[in-house]
Amino acid sequence: MADVFDDENEQTVTIEEYIEGIEAEELEADLVLGGDEGKECTYLNGYMKRQAIFSCLTCVPDGKAGVCTACSLTCHDGHEVVELWTKRKLRCDCGNSKFGEFCCKLCPNKDPENVDNSYNQNFKGLYCTCGRPYPDPQADEQVEMIQCCICEDWFHENHLGLNSVEEIPRDDEGEPLYEEFICQDCALVCSFLKFYPSSVWATSRQNNLPVVNSKEEIGLEHGISSCTYSGKMENDYHVAENDINCSATHSEPDVIHNEKELLDGPMTAKRLDLEKQEVCLRDTTSSVQCILGVDVNAASLVLDKKKPMFLSKKWRDLLCRCRTCIEFYTQKGIDYLVDKEDSMEEYEKIAKEKRDEKLQQREGAEMNFLSTLNHVQKIEIMSGIADMKNEFQSFLESFDSSKPVTSDDIRGVFENLAKKRQRTE
Repeated sequence: MADVFDDENEQTVTIEEYIEGIEAEELEADLVLGGDEGKECTYLNGYMKRQAIFSCLTCVPDGKAGVCTACSLTCHDGHEVVELWTKRKLRCDCGNSKFGEFCCKLCPNKDPENVDNSYNQNFKGLYCTCGRPYPDPQADEQVEMIQCCICEDWFHENHLGLNSVEEIPRDDEGEPLYEEFICQDCALVCSFLKFYPSSVWATSRQNNLPVVNSKEEIGLEHGISSCTYSGKMENDYHVAENDINCSATHSEPDVIHNEKELLDGPMTAKRLDLEKQEVCLRDTTSSVQCILGVDVNAASLVLDKKKPMFLSKKWRDLLCRCRTCIEFYTQKGIDYLVDKEDSMEEYEKIAKEKRDEKLQQREGAEMNFLSTLNHVQKIEIMSGIADMKNEFQSFLESFDSSKPVTSDDIRGVFENLAKKRQRTE
């Protein structure tokens, strides 16, 4: 606080703004760190599903290493450290062979290398298709960036491969309507999402991506394998209720070569009611029967142009979890999409729970401390709190609320409080 008082050129704010800012920063930090207080190295936890990760360019200039929160604070204090927000399935590298003679202070006994770790350009402090740092020292204005939920790289909104940033789904106030974003390169890996109904997209047919609502749109007459709907599909599709695997309608399935063929081909089967299908999609947590009506291994889409995807809230809950689809996710290396703990929503939910628990423990510790005091000591503490509250109240009542609060104002409050205490002693 002394540095704040000595700085005559400090930015001034109202008390309300200051308190709100502090609380917002504390909450944001807790959400990013996942509730990790940074006291212990996470190495012994193995390849965690998601955690806050940092890259120390002082120790590993090529950016081929990541360290946990605790190590960034204890082992790399004063170093050039890049904050990477969160990364999935990464084990703390601090002090291993990548760091030469440097040894981790918190967990020195580590394997020479974490072979399952993967590193992208973010670990060098570079982001987006433009490969620039953030904040960019050469930019006149910092452009907002969003993270791909697949490759976990960050992208400038004007580098997403869109014709205009206006294509990004937002509400009237400019707030995003999407929950997660998939970059244009990763969209190729996730092209199977086009077989899902409009409920997975932030807006209907966002970015001209085809929304498949029934089996004839998927292309049964093109020979793509069909799957069961656990008896929930219409009888015209001849669904075998006890069949848990995909059964090909033809021995040699053809391939849908482009979006136009997918949407405009000679499809004559009865349409499946969208409402019924979405009910099926929501009830897939432990399903062993495919809900798509297409074998994702046999079907393929060759896009005319790569475009990013913007997914709606809870879109992951709609993903099919039948054996065939799960094997497909694993083969593509995206099986984490059906792991609830992988999503940022769940990560932040856990962080909030840890934060609430920490605040409750803090309140409990304060009460326990008061219980150890005698009556006179309790009165003195309560009296001191009351005096400070009254002094601030007097200050606020006499202060022009339209003006900012300066360090001199705060210093005056504490000086007046000290003088009053001296007169009573």
